[in-house]
Amino acid sequence: MRDWLIGLGAAAALIVLSWGALILLARTLPPGLARDLAAFLPDCATTIRRLRRDPSVPRRARFAIVFAGLWVASPIDLSPEFLPVIGPLDDIVVVALALRYAARRVPREVLLAAWPGEPRLIERLLGPRRLTPG
Repeated sequence: MRDWLIGLGAAAALIVLSWGALILLARTLPPGLARDLAAFLPDCATTIRRLRRDPSVPRRARFAIVFAGLWVASPIDLSPEFLPVIGPLDDIVVVALALRYAARRVPREVLLAAWPGEPRLIERLLGPRRLTPG
């Protein structure tokens, strides 16, 4: 039992350290692709938190958003977080898919208001605006 607790503590510490490194890189790197990539997951976590509380988000979209948030927070991943480049890749894919799903059900302005990062990144993730048939 003690070995399991030590392993769980070490896994939690690695996750906290990797998130801390992402946040630090997002704040200290010069503007550009590297900074955008480092800030993507922290910005997504903030967006998920904000959308989860927004009453204009439908239940199905809220479920997808909460699922993505739990996936990112979970220590169990398809690719281990400590792998340098591919570690957070599954988190990025799940969050991107959840935000694209929510974008079809939530007003675009709500998503843009919830995004704390560079607006061009969320615009690119969401894709072109779809015109609703009138």
